[in-house]
Amino acid sequence: MGSIFRSEEMSLCQLFLSSEAAYNCVSEIGEVGLVQFRDLNPDVNAFQRKFVHEVRRCDEMERKLRYLEREIVKDKLQILDNGENPEAPQPREMIDLEATFEKLENELREVNANAETLKKNSLELTELKHVLAITQLFFDEEAQSSLTEQRDSEPNSSITQNLLPAEEGKGPVQLGFVCGVTNRERMPMFERMLWRVCRGNVFVRQSEVPQALEDPVTGEDVHKTVFIIFFQGEQLKTKVKKICEGCRATMYPCPESAQERKEMGHGVEGRLQDLSTVLNQTTDHRHRVLAAAAKHLRTWFIKVKKIKAIYHTLNMLNLDVTNKCLIAECWIPSPDMGAIRSALIKGTERSGSSVEPIINRMATDMMPPTFHRTNKFTIGFQNLIDAYGVASYREVNPALYTTTTFPFLFAVMFGDAGHASIMLLFAAWMVLREKQLIAAKMSGEIWNIFFGGRYILLLMSLFSVYTGIIYNDVFSKSFNIFGSSWHVGKSANATEDNLKLWGEITLNPDYSDQYSTIPYPVGFDPIWQIAVNKIAFQNSYKMKISIIIGVFHMIFGIMVSLVNHMFFRKYVSIVFEFIPQIIFLVALFGYLCIMVFYKWVNFGCGEAFDSRHQANCAPSVLIYFINMVLLKKDDPLPNCDQWMYEGQYTVQVVLLLLALICVPLMLFPKPFIMRSQHRARAMQQQMVNNSTATVEENGDTPAPVHEEFEFGEVFIEQAIHTIEFVLGSVSHTASYLRLWALSLAHGQLSEVLWNMVMKIGLQQSSAVGCVLLYLIFAAWAALTVSILVLMEGLSAFLHTLRLHWVEFQSKFYKGEGYAFAPLTFKHIMAGDDEEP
Repeated sequence: MGSIFRSEEMSLCQLFLSSEAAYNCVSEIGEVGLVQFRDLNPDVNAFQRKFVHEVRRCDEMERKLRYLEREIVKDKLQILDNGENPEAPQPREMIDLEATFEKLENELREVNANAETLKKNSLELTELKHVLAITQLFFDEEAQSSLTEQRDSEPNSSITQNLLPAEEGKGPVQLGFVCGVTNRERMPMFERMLWRVCRGNVFVRQSEVPQALEDPVTGEDVHKTVFIIFFQGEQLKTKVKKICEGCRATMYPCPESAQERKEMGHGVEGRLQDLSTVLNQTTDHRHRVLAAAAKHLRTWFIKVKKIKAIYHTLNMLNLDVTNKCLIAECWIPSPDMGAIRSALIKGTERSGSSVEPIINRMATDMMPPTFHRTNKFTIGFQNLIDAYGVASYREVNPALYTTTTFPFLFAVMFGDAGHASIMLLFAAWMVLREKQLIAAKMSGEIWNIFFGGRYILLLMSLFSVYTGIIYNDVFSKSFNIFGSSWHVGKSANATEDNLKLWGEITLNPDYSDQYSTIPYPVGFDPIWQIAVNKIAFQNSYKMKISIIIGVFHMIFGIMVSLVNHMFFRKYVSIVFEFIPQIIFLVALFGYLCIMVFYKWVNFGCGEAFDSRHQANCAPSVLIYFINMVLLKKDDPLPNCDQWMYEGQYTVQVVLLLLALICVPLMLFPKPFIMRSQHRARAMQQQMVNNSTATVEENGDTPAPVHEEFEFGEVFIEQAIHTIEFVLGSVSHTASYLRLWALSLAHGQLSEVLWNMVMKIGLQQSSAVGCVLLYLIFAAWAALTVSILVLMEGLSAFLHTLRLHWVEFQSKFYKGEGYAFAPLTFKHIMAGDDEEP
């Protein structure tokens, strides 16, 4: 709890590690994950550092492993993940790993090359087989058609007869032909090219290959078309071949006689069978190689990444003059110094070195990093705060209070028990099955956001169910559990017959009878759901509640600033910042909240209140507040008091004067006091310098560092903070009205969706209406989840985030620190690709 309230105390330490033990010591530190190393070679190029060769070797090993991973995924094999966390290998083991990866890569590339060659040969033979079959079918059709045409019309048979080869016995061959295969999508362009270049003097026949063929390079299915081109003369033959080459069409030899085509087809079939057998054996060998690699791939990745992280860290260290010792500077959480010492001793023992490591704390003026210990519950809230800015070192962390205030403010805006229940079911499912979901390693940016904030969603939904019960709002309807506290009574108009006729009624809160003293047990009375003036009544309540919540939230933020001032011993800030700020806010807006409570308690209906405290005499708190600032007095209502209590005007004038006096107190004293303190320190430093003047001749005493102080900058900064606080007190208080506005918008959207969609189905009474109700309910449910749960939930989430970032945190939180980024191997185990 202490770490989430305030960041851990950090120590800047200097490590002295022997050269033979440095690798193992850094490895053990990475397993602990609580040391942030400083780069002691910021001006040295990355390619000129001592261990750059080892880092390049790790990069090469990672490249080979990624190649193996792609091939394993391509074959749809499962990479074994047994949760093992192997230690970082020793430097001498890198040679064995490199040899193993080199052997696997070469063997796999050789197998892939052989398989690709076999697939290319198989594709060519398959295309040739289809060319022979389709060509033979074409010549058979032409022969049959030529015999028919010869019987029907002897003069017209000469053209068809010239298309047939000599072996058919129809005369000498006058036309040559070329056969080949091309992609189906290129065929129209190919035909147009032939027509234009050959000027229509060629005859083209085409036929698509029945099944798709596999591309040996990409592995995708490709649709092919077989073509045969007839032409006359060598000149056209040359043009046709050039066009085929230019259009990337593959030409195949095709004999002229049917017998030769048949013999060639048998030969092609035999060669295809032999290729299929060899290809299957090659594929089986590739599968066995990949299956064996898949068992160890995750372990290999972890080992290589750990080695790479260790050498990256060693590149940040300095060598002493003897080259036998490495010197490091690092930030370590003070409570974990013992764990780091144990890790260094363990690393030294693993390396077999007899030189023990040395760790010394250093005095420094540098700002340490900010480190908050988090768990699976608080990590989501901490990320919300860090998204605005990392806390300054040892500054109070708003995440502790955000765990409660964030879901509460969200619930005020998202007060619907029905919609919150949907969100609650989803959040509870993620929380209860988090181990299985983590093991499944589900990917996706949106999923990672939802799963990372599962506990935030859980609390937001639980709080929203509570506020939904208070509002008595469930999918824009009310639950009448305890029975309404409103009764018809003796009113002449509010009879049951009139209620049935009107369907709605305007309720008067001051109506009293024998039941009026019995309030509704929890939340709003359900009778308000059918009242015409429901919005007017609820708006007044929600608006005042929003202001009260906002003022208390801001006062709490100022109180937290007192904790910061006391911790850092900024007593001047306590007197001239905290005290004027709390007086200013309480004197104006705190008094506004007190008047709201006073009005609720002392004005009402019934016999418990006298005539001057009845509802008709209830004052407007907003008008009273405006008159307080303007020093005005309004005339009282007839038979009513002018003021809510005795001496109200005097109290308001005193509070207003206190608020005005606080403004110059916040603006002027602090800069002058800081200048006076700076001059006193400068005079003290000068006295120290004079007393040590006799030592300076040795040249060992460093020149003193003078603290810079610009009075103008300090005064302007203080003026900005003062103006920001004074104006922000007004604007921030008004900003909390978004709690009321979004609650109203959510309730009205829910009611409109019910009346415009669901009510239509509920009004149906026929058999067709049952089917219609089923469809309407599906539409209503889809719109409810998409609009009222997702979109409205996101809107309320963003407004709540703004209230915390701007209105609350601006009172005490600077957020000018930087995050603690230790050397850790946890991200490697989690499977993150990016290293911190």
